[in-house]
Amino acid sequence: MTQLDRLPTKADFAHVTDWVFDLDNTLYPHSVNLFSQIDRNMTAFVATLLRLDPAAAKTLQKQYYRDHGTTLQGLMIHHGIDPNDFLEKAHAIDYSVVPADPALGDAIRALPGRKFIFTNGSVKHAEMTARALGILDHFDDIFDIVAADYVPKPAGDTYHKFMSLHRVDTKHAVMFEDLPRNLVVPKALGMTTVLLVPRNFEYEFAEAWEKTSDGDAQVDYVTEDLTGFLARLVTEN
Repeated sequence: MTQLDRLPTKADFAHVTDWVFDLDNTLYPHSVNLFSQIDRNMTAFVATLLRLDPAAAKTLQKQYYRDHGTTLQGLMIHHGIDPNDFLEKAHAIDYSVVPADPALGDAIRALPGRKFIFTNGSVKHAEMTARALGILDHFDDIFDIVAADYVPKPAGDTYHKFMSLHRVDTKHAVMFEDLPRNLVVPKALGMTTVLLVPRNFEYEFAEAWEKTSDGDAQVDYVTEDLTGFLARLVTEN
């Protein structure tokens, strides 16, 4: 049996009072390709800043992402950039590609307890994306990279800042993420963890080191259908 076969029951999540969701490629599926627009903008930013050709800029961008958690963090450390300028340019994208998802909205609204978006992006980006999905009004707050003092997940201090700010009891919380490495700290803190994967496990835009395997101990559940997963938690199984 694979992790994907481990379907949840309502009883499995009866202890949860705080529901924490990553944003990109989690609240919307990888197939929307919204993040590919951001990825192109980040590459263009690096190319312009450092006068690199697109291929070299892409390589450096990915190196910073791998080494520091976000391209932004790498650029701040190595080049002292203005993070607000970067975030504005990175998120200058077309949100109309994000389809409204009423069923997801219904499932999130029905969850008992508080709901949060916890993202390495900006509040503005989270609001625009959640508004396009039709789910923005169902969340209690958004914790973004600015609130994290620009230190991204998977840094432990960033999770602690979020938990402290909102007084989250990790034993009664669940984290939904699309990157396995971003579930290591939540799992260690006692949270239930759910990994979102693309349908048919096709990681078109993911690096090999971002992908999951059955050996990932930090992952309690894996699903390719967030709406269906959540719906099982608010109906009798």
